Amino acid sequence: MKTKNVLFLTQAAMIAALYVVLTFLANLFGLASGAVQVRLSEMLAVLPAFTPAAVPGLFVGCLLSNLLTGCCLLDIVMGSLATLIGAAGARLLRRHRFLVPVPTILSNALIVPFVLASPYGYGLTSAWWYLIVTVGTGEIASCGILGMILYFVLQKYAARLFPQPIS
Repeated sequence: MKTKNVLFLTQAAMIAALYVVLTFLANLFGLASGAVQVRLSEMLAVLPAFTPAAVPGLFVGCLLSNLLTGCCLLDIVMGSLATLIGAAGARLLRRHRFLVPVPTILSNALIVPFVLASPYGYGLTSAWWYLIVTVGTGEIASCGILGMILYFVLQKYAARLFPQPIS
């Protein structure tokens, strides 16, 4: 039982750290925030198909990324919640590989524009539909395209990368 907990925590921590690093990398190129977002870290949204530890790992990684990149409080809370919803949905759809990125794409495309348009967020009130399209497009690029490329690469090595603990 102890080995299982250590493995779970280690995988979650590594996924969170990788999420933060990839967000900072995307931030260097101006891709991690704003109306058009292509967070490289969002490609990790396929990881719940391989390990349940990815669900809290992605949530914590997003939370830390939003805190460390200077996002507003609403974005820190709601953006991280969108990632948690997407990761949990991806875990539930793990047996349907082409559907794995869909919950993350949908949760971010619906929740993040609310944050961007909210007067408590970034105040882009007149651009609601535009924001849904741009955030959704960025999610399709990062989760749908890059994420599925990552999925098929990892699928070959999943047994070694995400070992099951000995009970």
